[in-house]
Amino acid sequence: MGHTHALSGAAAWLLVAPGLVALPGLTALSGLTGDLTPVVANALSPAELVAGTLVCAGAAMLPDLDHPHATIAQTFGPATWVLSKAVNWASGGHRHATHSLAFAIAAGLGAHLLADHYSIGRDVVVILMIGLALRSIGIGIPGKTITSAMVNVGLTAIAFILLHSAHVGYLWLGFAISIGCLAHVVGDCLTERGCPVLWPLRHRWLLPWKIGIKTGRVFEIKILGPVLSVVVIGLFAARLMPSF
Repeated sequence: MGHTHALSGAAAWLLVAPGLVALPGLTALSGLTGDLTPVVANALSPAELVAGTLVCAGAAMLPDLDHPHATIAQTFGPATWVLSKAVNWASGGHRHATHSLAFAIAAGLGAHLLADHYSIGRDVVVILMIGLALRSIGIGIPGKTITSAMVNVGLTAIAFILLHSAHVGYLWLGFAISIGCLAHVVGDCLTERGCPVLWPLRHRWLLPWKIGIKTGRVFEIKILGPVLSVVVIGLFAARLMPSF
């Protein structure tokens, strides 16, 4: 379910972010923000940590844009519905191309190239990811598609403005997108339908082998969801405490 994917994406980012900023290659990417200061471990500011968590949580919903009837496709009303229809057509339907390792890598590289060359494109990606994250946790009005979209647009705009005013840099954007997509793929591999991880090969991976979790049942709602919520809160506290 959407909130489980979003929580898993947030948890994945909070787990790996400090290690990612220590990679030697990221120092060269600092030009994305005009800052030539070397990047070191745990260099993410609190605002960047929050931004990365939101982006990765939203990216953990990105593969499901291949499903026009999913709630997530209504995030920004007709705009995301049309985008979802296009993704569905291009990817070959639900749980095909977008639910693969190739898509996760391509989405990350695409986000990095946008961040490197087109600040407007980067901002569009960030706004979309924030919107997907907020929608996945249930922000909206049941039965009111357009009203829910307007609420989401407003909250997303506020979040983006706050992040912009905090001078958040996005040299990590491509990593956050790929990690979120991978978190989604791993999550869907745990379900009974599995995922074509090595698309275009059609074989679907199922983890654990031949044992699939049924979505929306007691285990996910009563156990997995609450456990992931506690993990995200705990990781947030652990990452932010040294900053204060």
